[in-house]
Amino acid sequence: MAMFDPLGALTEAFTSFLFGKVESTRLPVRTSTGQAQAVYLPTAAPGLGDSGVIIGREVYSGKGYIYDPFQLYGQQLPAPHWLVLGESGNGKSALEKTYVLRQLRFRDRQVVVLDAQGEDGVGEWNLIAQELGITPIRLDPTAALNGGIRLNPLDPSITTTGQLALLRTIIEVAMGHGLDERSGFALKVAHAAVLTQYEEPADGTPRPGRQPVLSDIVEQLRHPEPASAEAMNVDIDDVRAWGLDVALVLDRLVDGDLRGMFDGPTTAGIDLDAPLIVFDLSHIDRNSIAMPILMAIVGVWLEHTWIRPDRKKRIFLVEEAWHIINSPFVAQLFQRLLKFGRRLGLSFVAVVHHLSDVVDGAAAREAAAILKMASTRTIYAQKADEARATGRVLGLPRWAVEIIPTLTPGIAVWDVNGNVQVVKHLITEAERPLVYTDRAMTESSPLPTDEARSLALAADAEAEARAEAIALERQLRNESSETVA
Repeated sequence: MAMFDPLGALTEAFTSFLFGKVESTRLPVRTSTGQAQAVYLPTAAPGLGDSGVIIGREVYSGKGYIYDPFQLYGQQLPAPHWLVLGESGNGKSALEKTYVLRQLRFRDRQVVVLDAQGEDGVGEWNLIAQELGITPIRLDPTAALNGGIRLNPLDPSITTTGQLALLRTIIEVAMGHGLDERSGFALKVAHAAVLTQYEEPADGTPRPGRQPVLSDIVEQLRHPEPASAEAMNVDIDDVRAWGLDVALVLDRLVDGDLRGMFDGPTTAGIDLDAPLIVFDLSHIDRNSIAMPILMAIVGVWLEHTWIRPDRKKRIFLVEEAWHIINSPFVAQLFQRLLKFGRRLGLSFVAVVHHLSDVVDGAAAREAAAILKMASTRTIYAQKADEARATGRVLGLPRWAVEIIPTLTPGIAVWDVNGNVQVVKHLITEAERPLVYTDRAMTESSPLPTDEARSLALAADAEAEARAEAIALERQLRNESSETVA
């Protein structure tokens, strides 16, 4: 039992007489989270800093959203690579194009684009290339025989190891399985024999006045050197038999449906120092085996001719990237490129429609490794079941998964190494003609400028209202749990 303090009682009575009754404690008040939130000032999630490329604005707070993997790398990002997902028509291409245009304002940036989409007979990056005075590298089997662009897998600028790795990847992609030891041996000795023919002879005999090409490899596979068989103590007919399937695959690039693009010396005049390099693959059948073969060749060719330790920050953007991630052999090649490129300032950007295109494919393990290296993920609108699958694979919070099916064009969920926000991409009037890629569907009935602007403003208002409604719904779900303030 507490002791009575007469001095304290006298002091409190005197204070109350002079100043009135003073309350030192308050009775507890029972309330709900919905009511109690009014006592807190509005707050917004922290941004990514103020240095880099302006993307747009964060939907809930309205503040600007700035992103740059080179500025964030090592601090907020463990890797500079970026994955962009979403259904067609929701703004993926517009985002990538404005991102590249804004990155190129920095003098130490360089971009390579593999453009697999087509519009009006050219790649969809053609307008941007023209605006910047760049000629796209258009790989077209129908034009290659008439002086079109060629890329040589045996270009002397590619290391011997890189050439052999590229040849193996081409063959494995086309065959759908890895090379066995005997076929790999036949390819290796044919490659070594061809390179020997183009080395400077010790006796001063002039060497051929051109680069080694794929037809030289095919010829060696058909007629192997006896010395190569003797070195392994095998019969020359066995070596020829081991290399037959390899020769048939490479013959497709020499005398088949892909002839003309890779069976000659690299076309002179390709400027690898240009700020923007666009490989136009729009004339290639996207569903054929040719597309992953092309991407493998371009990937290795760039690795050994473009990526250099010159302190430039490089962006490698691949449209229709499932052609890469869905092939085990091409995915392994690009996985090595990503690891190697991180030391040289390379940011790999993969644009994919559906994550299920890659995680359920033949290269699930390789796809998982590439996805793990993508610390930035941007997800545009998807159907509810696809959004749930995407959320499970990428580890998105529940509220983000729920909002993805309701997103309108131009709005996406951004996950930057765990910093998840809803962002509206903004396009300037100067950029709009360059990134607008639906002319074939809409140019027959163009809208007047005022009407188009009114519709755009209405779409923006609808998107913001929908986002606010979802945020309010998320808050209301928590009101059932009462707290004591």
